[in-house]
Amino acid sequence: MAEPTATPTEQVQQEDIETVEDLVEQALTATQAGNFAEAERYWSQSIDKLPNNPALWSNRGNARLSQNRVREAIADYNRAIELYPQAPDAYLNRGIAWERLQKWEKAIADYNQVLEITPDDPIAYNNRGNAKAGALQWQEAADDYQKAVDLAPEYAFARANHTLALYELGKTQQAIRELRNLVRKYPKFADMRAALTAALWEQGSLGEAESHWYAAVGLDARYRDMDWVRQVRRWPPTIANALERFQNIE
Repeated sequence: MAEPTATPTEQVQQEDIETVEDLVEQALTATQAGNFAEAERYWSQSIDKLPNNPALWSNRGNARLSQNRVREAIADYNRAIELYPQAPDAYLNRGIAWERLQKWEKAIADYNQVLEITPDDPIAYNNRGNAKAGALQWQEAADDYQKAVDLAPEYAFARANHTLALYELGKTQQAIRELRNLVRKYPKFADMRAALTAALWEQGSLGEAESHWYAAVGLDARYRDMDWVRQVRRWPPTIANALERFQNIE
């Protein structure tokens, strides 16, 4: 009995799949090298071959978001979600994009959708905390950060965010204890050294504050830039204002 042969359509589809596999490898290599525009081109070529593959749209969205082309990234995430609404990644990344635009409620809605699909996702809880912090919902943000830590105790940035939210809520001594614990566990964690600088200076411990400050800016000089601290790192206002006062007398 003769072996069945592929139809011309099946042959074209297989060729497209093999081509896309090569393009995906090139896109991932470009992404790892930080060449996001190049990665975007490879994702676009992949989409031309397999336009109904949601992962390709989602990944092109990531490449565009990495270039701060936020609206275009959202359009790609929208298409990925249309094609496969059960996948959490496009919602998660679209939430990050909405945060870039300071559309906090839209971001929260997307993180809620992630948690509907994957209820124990610590990244979604941390990110929802970030969006709630953007909306000035500090207690709700702290609760989300705590949930992320409960799910992933080694998630250092969720612990850091929880600590900053505690400080914003006026739980100063608890926050300082947590800051000290984090610096002890992660001595190269510049974010927490800078935050401990601000908190200790506010308490009058200038010498210890300066020690942590020199370590913080030695690890990451961006903490000298208060616009970056407020707009990019997005510290809560109380701790950010304290760091600015410290820098003004430095």
